[in-house]
Amino acid sequence: MAHKTHLSGVGEGLELDSPDARIIVKVDAEHTDGAYELFEVDAPRGPTVPPHGTPWAKTYYVLHGRMTVFVDGELHDLGPGASITIPPHAVHTFTVHTPSVRFLAVGLTDAMGRFFRDIDRTVPAGTPLEEAFPLLQEVVGRHGIRLSEQLP
Repeated sequence: MAHKTHLSGVGEGLELDSPDARIIVKVDAEHTDGAYELFEVDAPRGPTVPPHGTPWAKTYYVLHGRMTVFVDGELHDLGPGASITIPPHAVHTFTVHTPSVRFLAVGLTDAMGRFFRDIDRTVPAGTPLEEAFPLLQEVVGRHGIRLSEQLP
């Protein structure tokens, strides 16, 4: 299968809910033969997922707002126009410092999209993170994600 030309306009894309963000799929793995995916993430200030390691690499690029990204014991402050790469298995999470942050997330392969879709199916929309945690633990196990005790 060859890469396909794909246009995703403003406000277009499959919307997925997670307990700490709304994710819009802008480029699905089916358009790139599974090479990468592009997501627009809108996260409000509040609790986010605990530090964790994923088997896939990713990059964040901030469009609006401020956030701190914790990666392998280091804190990185990101504002509009800033980006960060996160290697596979690196322990990471983020904290939102403005009312919300909007950023692009690029994931290599189709793994991140499969994970986001599983979260959307498994955790009812609007479930507070604390209540969703048992369900999240089931999902992360299915995707090779490891939760860490390391704190930002």
